[in-house]
Amino acid sequence: MEHMTIKDILAATGGTLLCGDENKEIREFSIDSRTGNEESIFVPIIGERVDAHRFIDSALAINGATFTSEHDTAEGEKPWIRVEDTVKAMQQVGTCYRDRLNLPVVAVTGSVGKTTTREMIAAALSAEKNVFQTLGNQNSQVGVPLTLSHMTKEHEAAVLEIGMSERGQIETLTNMIRPNIAVVTMIGVSHIAQLKSQENICQEKMDIIKGLSDDGMIFLNGDDPFLVRYRGKLEKKTLFYGMSEDCDYRAKEIRNEGGRTHFVFCCNDIEMNVVLGTMGEHNVRNALVALGVAHQMGVNLEKAALKLTEFHGQRQQLIRCDRCLLIDDTYNASPDSMRASVHVLASMEDVKGRKIAALSDMLELGKNEKDYHFEVGEFIAGESVDEVVVFGELSDEILNGIRSKTDKILLTKVESREAMTRYLLENITPEDVVLLKASNGMKLNEVAKAIQQ
Repeated sequence: MEHMTIKDILAATGGTLLCGDENKEIREFSIDSRTGNEESIFVPIIGERVDAHRFIDSALAINGATFTSEHDTAEGEKPWIRVEDTVKAMQQVGTCYRDRLNLPVVAVTGSVGKTTTREMIAAALSAEKNVFQTLGNQNSQVGVPLTLSHMTKEHEAAVLEIGMSERGQIETLTNMIRPNIAVVTMIGVSHIAQLKSQENICQEKMDIIKGLSDDGMIFLNGDDPFLVRYRGKLEKKTLFYGMSEDCDYRAKEIRNEGGRTHFVFCCNDIEMNVVLGTMGEHNVRNALVALGVAHQMGVNLEKAALKLTEFHGQRQQLIRCDRCLLIDDTYNASPDSMRASVHVLASMEDVKGRKIAALSDMLELGKNEKDYHFEVGEFIAGESVDEVVVFGELSDEILNGIRSKTDKILLTKVESREAMTRYLLENITPEDVVLLKASNGMKLNEVAKAIQQ
């Protein structure tokens, strides 16, 4: 944050200064008592297991100020600010700071593909603009204000990712960042255990429009059955992207070749050949909205497309190692992203060895979790895959789904992550392609590390 004083923070939060200098300048937040500096303010968060107010004294040995919701008096040179809710106060400061920055903001949400879409939009815009984007995976009620605090007046555009775990959180975040352009990638079943239905998930994601500027616009995935229902029903300018003929930004002639994806980008009378530095039809959709946003923001499309040729992203890493060609997609998983990753594996050309999908459980899918795993198995049965290796109780249903449709895929069940590592190291060859995919909690990244080592 630039030029934010304790006095400004008091005005933004309605808080009370218990002690310290109101003219002290604050540049960032700290949510860890072990980190920070003299220009950061500590935010003690009350968690399920720990109330961080107990760490204020140690935090002030490093940080320059602190919030509190549990003290009515304090003494010392460093400012203490009394507020009703420390997280809400952090969000209020983030909102105040965002209002000071006169730059266009693109907000991205959705059940699947938020991070890659955000990264692609930032890459496309960077062809002609100094772009700020969400740091890491800071897309939560705490992460978004942390991210906002790092924006500066030097930035010419920002691309921010917003996520949720329960109802009402998207509205809070979109009102904080007040986007000029909103993007909804797709409606899946992530967090269905909390929101109960895809319809509820869709309503929550579409709350992103509540924070849009008066002249703002929204991009929706025109291939998603929940999102196409909004065609002609929104007051804001609405643009659709996807493979469907009636999309404003669409792709045709898609093919994978040499670890890259080729397609023709179409918009009105524009047709342009695009080469992505990553694979998969789902990434074509991500690229379409990236180019669409760039187009609406006046960025040269050919320059933007060249940036996507260089794009590789954090997800679905294609790694050539001594033991095999590895597709490391271990960050997270949902039924939609699992299907997308398996399709990438199946569509790879010129593979001399086997195509092996090493999978584990998809978590937080609610009461129908076994059905979702079974359906993924049914999908895999129709793909060009040679072997599926799984561990995890829910992953049994992936194998059952495959068995219900075909007996042409070798199915292997192992009992643990360590057993999966041993099995793969003993059986894969340098000509094989191996996909690793599961929810982050299953820690398949450890299998990926072992294979690379």
